[in-house]
Amino acid sequence: MKNKNLLRLAIAQINSTVGDLQGNAVKIIQYIEKAKNSDVDIICFPELALCGYPPEDLLLKPKFISDNIQALKNLTKSINGNLTAVVGFADGRFKETYNAAAIIYNGQIKGLYRKIFLPNYGVFDEKRYFSPGDESLVFGLGDFIFGVNICEDIWYPDGPTKSQAAAGAKLILNINASPYHMDKLKERQSVVVSQAKANSVFVVYANLIGGQDELLFDGQSMIVNNQGKLLAKAKAFAEDLLIQDLDIPASRANSSGKVVKIANILSGPKKNLVIREEPEILEPEAEIYQGLVLGLKDYVFKNGFKKVILGLSGGIDSSLVAALAVDALGNENVAGLFMPSRYTCSQSQEDAMSLAKNLGIKLTSISIEQIFRFYLLVLEPHFAGLGRDTTEENLQARIRGNILMAFSNKFGWLVLTTGNKSEMSTGYATLYGDMAGGFAVIKDVPKTLVYKLSRYRNSISQVIPERVFTKPPTAELKPNQLDQDILPPYGILDNILKAYVEKDNDLAKIIASGFDKETVCKVTDMVDKNEYKRRQSPPGIKITPKAFGRDWRMPITNKYKR
Repeated sequence: MKNKNLLRLAIAQINSTVGDLQGNAVKIIQYIEKAKNSDVDIICFPELALCGYPPEDLLLKPKFISDNIQALKNLTKSINGNLTAVVGFADGRFKETYNAAAIIYNGQIKGLYRKIFLPNYGVFDEKRYFSPGDESLVFGLGDFIFGVNICEDIWYPDGPTKSQAAAGAKLILNINASPYHMDKLKERQSVVVSQAKANSVFVVYANLIGGQDELLFDGQSMIVNNQGKLLAKAKAFAEDLLIQDLDIPASRANSSGKVVKIANILSGPKKNLVIREEPEILEPEAEIYQGLVLGLKDYVFKNGFKKVILGLSGGIDSSLVAALAVDALGNENVAGLFMPSRYTCSQSQEDAMSLAKNLGIKLTSISIEQIFRFYLLVLEPHFAGLGRDTTEENLQARIRGNILMAFSNKFGWLVLTTGNKSEMSTGYATLYGDMAGGFAVIKDVPKTLVYKLSRYRNSISQVIPERVFTKPPTAELKPNQLDQDILPPYGILDNILKAYVEKDNDLAKIIASGFDKETVCKVTDMVDKNEYKRRQSPPGIKITPKAFGRDWRMPITNKYKR
C-alpha cells in the first residue's frame, strides 16, 4: 500500500515482568521506536503493560502505585512526534485504583480510559484491587474516531464497545492480559468478531505474552475489520510487532458525543508496508508444548535462577519435563538425577541414561539404598509388629526429594517436580517427596496429554526412548508396582477428572454419562480427600480451563459430597 493516507496501526505484543517498572518502560520505548521507523500512527500495548499483569497485592502498596505513575510520566516525555501510544498502567486517584490505559501523543497524556467491567472469577480478583471506571471515551486522530477499552470490557454486548461505536468510533482498541488455556483463542476470536459485526467497527485486540507464576499469556493478538473478517494475527507465545494498514472510513461524533482530540492530522503519507508472513497455525499439542516452554523459561529466568535440576526415573513424566526444560533453558542449564532403589529395574536406568544422552544433559546417579536401609533400621523398633505399607514406600520418595533439595541448596538450582494433573487430582503423590521442589511444570497436564505431548516432542527429534511410551507407568516403590493397582486406567480417570474438576459435574451426572458408579465414587473421593496435599504443592503452569490453585479454591476442611 503506497502513499495512501490510511491509518497505520501497530500492536506491540510484549512480555512484561510484574514489578519491573523500569525494564517494562525501556521495552515499551524500544517498540515505540520500531513503530516510528515504520510510520505507524497508533501503537497499542497490552493491559497493565507498564507494571505487569497481574500485580496482585503489590496494588495494595501506595508506593507501588505512585512509582508506576511516575514511570508513566517519565515514559510520556519520551514519546514524541506524530505517534499515538496506548499504554496500560495502574491509575491511582483519590484513594481509588483503576486498571487504566493512557493515550499518549507528543509528550502528553491526552486522555485516560479506566476499565469498567472487572472480572472476579476463575483466576481473576480485580474487584479486590480496582474500582470500576464509568466513562466510555472516544478519541479523534485526524478524521478517525476510535475508542479504547480493556480486556473484559469487550466481552459484554452492551458494554463500552457499543457505546463508543454509538459515539462515532469506527475503530476499537481493546488491550488485554488474557491468560491462556486450551481453546481460549477460539473464544476470544468469537467475541471479537461478534463485536465487530454488531457495531460495524474494526477491532484491534492486543494481548500480553509471557509466564507469570501459574499464569501463561499466549499473545495471538488480532485485528478484525468491521465485517468480522480476520485481517492479521500476531505470533503465539512470542513477542511481536504486528503492523497493519487499515482502510477505516472517516467519521464524526454524533450530536451528543464528546471526542477527545489528539491531533488534527495523521503522520502523513506512508512508506511501503512490509507484507509479513502469517504466523503458523499450531496444532493443539504444538500450542500447549510451546506454552509450557515459555511458562517454564519465564518462571526460571524472571525469578533469577540460571539452572534447574530434576529427578529422572526413566518414566514418561520426568522424560517430558526434561525435554521441556532443555527446550526452554538449553541443555547446559538442565541437570538430571537418577536415584535408584532396590526396586528400580534395569530398564528404568537404561531409559533415563538414553534420554539424558539424547538431550545432552548431565545425569548423576546416586543410589538411595544405603539411606533407605538406615531409615528402616532406625524406625524398626518403633514399627515393630506392623506390616510394611505406603509408609516405607514413601520413605523412598522423600529421600529422593531430600537429595534433590540438597543439590538445589548447594548449587542454587531450581528443582522441577514431575507430577501431572492426574496425580495431583487424586493425591497419587508423596508430600515432601516427589512433590518437593520449586516449580511443577506439568501440574495441569493430565496423564493422557503427557503422552500426546511427548509424542509431539519426539516428532521434532527423537529424544524420549520408545520403551518409555510402551511400558506400564510405575512409581517403583515396591515389587511389581503399577499405577493401575491404585488408579483406574488413565483414559477413564482423566475423563472423570475433567467432568468433576473442570466442568463441576456432580456424581450423578458423571455416572449417567456412562462411567461405572464405583469407579466414579472412588475417584471423586480421592480428589476431595487430597486438597491438603495440593495446597502444599509448588506452582505450575495453567493450560486447562480450570487448574488447581488460582482456579480451584476448595476448603480443606469440607464434609460436602457432590
